[in-house]
Amino acid sequence: MKFVKNTLFLLLISLLFIQCKKETNHESISGVKNEIQYAKGFEIYKYSGYSIVKITNPWPEAKESFSYVLKQKNAIIPDSLMHFTTIEIPIKSIVVTSTTHIPSLEMLGVENTLVGFPNTDYISSEKTRKRIDAGKVREVGKNENLNTEVLIDMQADVIVGFGLNNSNPSLDNLQKSGLKVIFNGDWTEQSPLGKAEWIKFFGALYGLDSKASSIFSEIEKEYKTTLALAKKTTKKPTVLSGAMFQDQWYVPQGESWASLFLKDAQADYLWADTKGTGGLSLPFEVVLEKAQKADFWIAPGDFSSLKEMSDSNPHYAQFDSFKNKKVYSYALNKGAKGGILYFEWSPTRPDWVLKDLIKIFHPELLPNHKLFFFQKLE
Repeated sequence: MKFVKNTLFLLLISLLFIQCKKETNHESISGVKNEIQYAKGFEIYKYSGYSIVKITNPWPEAKESFSYVLKQKNAIIPDSLMHFTTIEIPIKSIVVTSTTHIPSLEMLGVENTLVGFPNTDYISSEKTRKRIDAGKVREVGKNENLNTEVLIDMQADVIVGFGLNNSNPSLDNLQKSGLKVIFNGDWTEQSPLGKAEWIKFFGALYGLDSKASSIFSEIEKEYKTTLALAKKTTKKPTVLSGAMFQDQWYVPQGESWASLFLKDAQADYLWADTKGTGGLSLPFEVVLEKAQKADFWIAPGDFSSLKEMSDSNPHYAQFDSFKNKKVYSYALNKGAKGGILYFEWSPTRPDWVLKDLIKIFHPELLPNHKLFFFQKLE
């Protein structure tokens, strides 16, 4: 993937800086088991009549965490928790700010509670697009400049967003107006199942914890079953990823979410041994020397054809994977307004991603699987 560029793209369409009350009291969650297994960015602690959702990694390398009390009707909250933002559940209306939040709402069957989104053209899912087209989901500006007047007028039960750091005066204004703002840090997760487990975050907001756990368990089962199938192969094709952006080639680092998928799909990703979870910037010559003979090229940015690639940079044609037409992109599968389905659905459905990659690398293992996210470029 053109991972750095795409990460920036995803952040641009989903960016929301949030401030809330910093956690200062840890005694309230001692002795209660965290309900979350894979995700590193949040925890859920259940009590009688209420839950505590703790966001432990709101942005990369965050040095603070944030807690929210999700309170059932008539529940009594201990005085020690009164300084945290309290949200009465189940919520009835919501504003979310990233397309990655949409699948969770739809899978939980609560997409009808979505009342606002910044730049709705990015949403691809047909269910939610119908609601947008019917005027039931309002535009709330852009993530970097949300429309405060519209949001105050809407009075949604919750505004869900995420941030790159802890500074956002515009969100402070919303909170001072009495609106409930809560972090979602799904984008900071690196493990495929860790990202998918954030459906439990939304389940908690709607009082649908059991349903969210059941959905996640099925995704987990499918992923693990597919992973076990992949391990039966003895072949590990070499893989190149990314593309040029300005004067540099960006490849996913070896500890990144994308690299872990390639590893689980039993591929020999050529930069798997690099440290880090972001994108590695390299000169073209370095990539050509290492990856010219690579068997496959996965996710070459947003290109939709081989000709588009070679028109952009004739040197792409020097790679064997290009010559042999073994280049696969996620950019072809788009929604009605041009939003890319991969950005929206892949975090929640890692099992679909893994099946696609195994179908590409080891087609004999999944003969009946039809590619969903990735398509071969012609």
